[in-house]
Amino acid sequence: MSTPTAAALLAHRSVANIRAPSRAEESRDPSSSTTTTATTTPLRGLSAFTTPSSLRADEEIIIVELGTRKLHIGFSGDALPRGTVWFGPDQLRRVGDFREWQAGYRYDWRSETAGGRWGRDYELWRFDVRGVDLGLVGDRVERALREGFTKYMLIDSRPRRMIFVLPSGLPIPLLSAALDSVFTRFQPPTISLLSSPLAITVGAGVRSALVVDLGWSETVVTAVYEYREVSSRRSIRGGRMLVENTHRLLASYLPEPLKRPSLGQDHVLSFEECSDVTNRMVWCRPRPGAAGAAAAAAAAEQQVTQTPSSSSSVLPTVPEHEEPPQVQEPTPSAEEPTIINIPLTSCARPVTVSIPFDAFSDPCEETFFDSQYAPASFDDHELPIPLLVYRSLLQLPLDVRAVCMARIIFTGGCANVLGLRGRIFDEVSHLVRERGWDPVQGRGVEQYKKNTKLKRGPPVGQPPRQGTPEQQTQPQIQITTPSGGSRESGEGESGERGQEQDGIWQDSPARDAPQIDPIDEQLKRQADKTPKPVQGQLRAIESVGAWSGASLITHFKAPALAVVEKDQWLQHGVAGASKPGEVEHQVMSKSTSSHRQSLGGGLGRGSGGAWTLGIWGAV
Repeated sequence: MSTPTAAALLAHRSVANIRAPSRAEESRDPSSSTTTTATTTPLRGLSAFTTPSSLRADEEIIIVELGTRKLHIGFSGDALPRGTVWFGPDQLRRVGDFREWQAGYRYDWRSETAGGRWGRDYELWRFDVRGVDLGLVGDRVERALREGFTKYMLIDSRPRRMIFVLPSGLPIPLLSAALDSVFTRFQPPTISLLSSPLAITVGAGVRSALVVDLGWSETVVTAVYEYREVSSRRSIRGGRMLVENTHRLLASYLPEPLKRPSLGQDHVLSFEECSDVTNRMVWCRPRPGAAGAAAAAAAAEQQVTQTPSSSSSVLPTVPEHEEPPQVQEPTPSAEEPTIINIPLTSCARPVTVSIPFDAFSDPCEETFFDSQYAPASFDDHELPIPLLVYRSLLQLPLDVRAVCMARIIFTGGCANVLGLRGRIFDEVSHLVRERGWDPVQGRGVEQYKKNTKLKRGPPVGQPPRQGTPEQQTQPQIQITTPSGGSRESGEGESGERGQEQDGIWQDSPARDAPQIDPIDEQLKRQADKTPKPVQGQLRAIESVGAWSGASLITHFKAPALAVVEKDQWLQHGVAGASKPGEVEHQVMSKSTSSHRQSLGGGLGRGSGGAWTLGIWGAV
C-alpha cells in the first residue's frame, strides 16, 4: 500500500512539476555556495492570435450604402447597419462656424435657398450633373463617412476594405467623385461595387424579382433574373415631387397675406417643415371601386390621427342623482370630415392651419397616379407608377415575366407612405385583368376584336366541322370487309378494328397494356415532393433592404459586380476601367472552368488584371 510520503517522492506524478522549461533558470556558481538568478527578462511567446483590435481590423469589411439623402454604414456580417447619416445644411458649415449653438440662433432658409435651391442642401447629389460641384460631393461623402466612423462604428480611419451599394443608374462623374474622395482620404486597399436592386433581391431570399424602388429623385423599376439585371425603367415621380405637392397643399390653406413668397423665392414654407408634414400626415387612398375602400380609409385615418374623439369605444358618463345631469357633446358622424390642425413656424409669421384629413391624400394621388389624365398624355419619363410597373412586366420575355410578377418588391423611402404599396398593387392587378398581356392597345384593336366578319369560322347558321382540315376534306367511303363488317376509308389502312394483309382481313389483337417505366415513376414521385416555384400570378414579397442584402452577400464571400483597387485607381482613374464586355467574357470563362464555384473567392480582393466599373461603366 502506497503512503503519502512515497507518492511525494514520485516527481513525475506531481502536477506542479509538469510545466514548460523557463528561460530564467537559476544558475549556480561552482566556486560559491550562493544561488544567483538571471537578470534577463523572459521573452513572451507569440500566440496564434494577436490582440482582438488588430485581428478585427485585418478581417472586417465596411459596407456603405449611398443614397441621395442618407448614408447607411456598418460592418459586414451584421443584420442591420450601425448607423444612418442624413445629409443636410449642417454638413455645409465651415470649420469654426458655431452659430448653431448660439442662443437665439435660427436657420434662415430663405437666404440659403434663394435661386431655386429649395431642398438641394438636403441632397448629396442630383443625377443631372450639369452645374454640380463634384468636389463638394466628394467632401460631403468624406464628412459623412468620418461621422459614421466616429459616432456609430467607434473605429479609426485606418485602411479597410469597403463595399459600396449604389443605384444602378448612378452617373459616372458622381461615381468618380465618390471613389476619388474615399481612395484619397481613407486609403482602402479595394472598393467593391454592388447594385441596390441586386442586393434587395438577395435580401428577399430569391434569385429573381421585380424591384420597385420608390426613391427620392425618381422611381426605378428593375427586373432581376437569376441575379442579373435584365431590364430597367424609370419615372421622375418620387419623394421630391411628393414634398413639392405637399408644399402646395399647405400653402393653399395659409391666410392670404402669407401666400405670397418673398422676392427671389418660389416657396413660402421651409423644406424641412414640408418634409416633416409629409412623413407624418400624407397617406394614399384606396383604388376607387375596390372592395373595402371605405374601411381602409377609416383605418388610415385612425392610424394617422390617433385622437380620442375619433374613438367610438369611449364609455358614456354616468351622472349622479344629487348632481345635475351632464350634457354630452354630440359625436361627429361618419359623413363629417376630420379636421387636422397643423402648426407652421417657417412662414413669415407662425400660424396654425386647419386642413381636412382627406386632403392629405391629394399629394400622393397627384404624384404617383394622376388618374384624371389619359395614359397617352404622359411621356416615357413621367409615367404613373402602376403603368410603369405594367409596361416593365409587359416588355419582359414570357419566362422572365412569369417569375418576376410573382416576386414584386416595393422599397425606397416613399414605400413607407401609408397605403401606397397596396394601391399600386391593386392598380397593376386591374390593368392586367383589363388589358391582359397584349402589347398592342387602342381603338383599332378593340374594333378588330368586336368585328365578327374578320373572325375565321363557319358561315352563320352552319354547325362547325369536327376534326382536322385534312379529315374534313377527305371523302368518306363505305367499305365492306370479307368478315361482314364495314369500315370507312377515312380511318386509314391501319385502324383500331383490324388490317388487311394479302387480300385477307385480319382483326387486330387487343392492345397490350402500356409498360410502366420505373425510372419515370421515380422521377414523377420526386417532382411531386419538390415544391414548385410560384409563377404566373401577381404577388408582393418583403425584403430586408439593400444594406442587409449586401451584408449577406459579403458573408457568403460572393464576388462583387466590380472590384476597384487603390493603386490602379490612383494611377489611371476612371479612364483605366476596361469595357464591361471584355471583363464579362473573362468572368464567364473563369466560372465555366471552376464549375460554378462562385462562392470560393473572397469578396473585395482584386484580381490584379483588367478591372471594370460593372454596370456603371457602360455608356
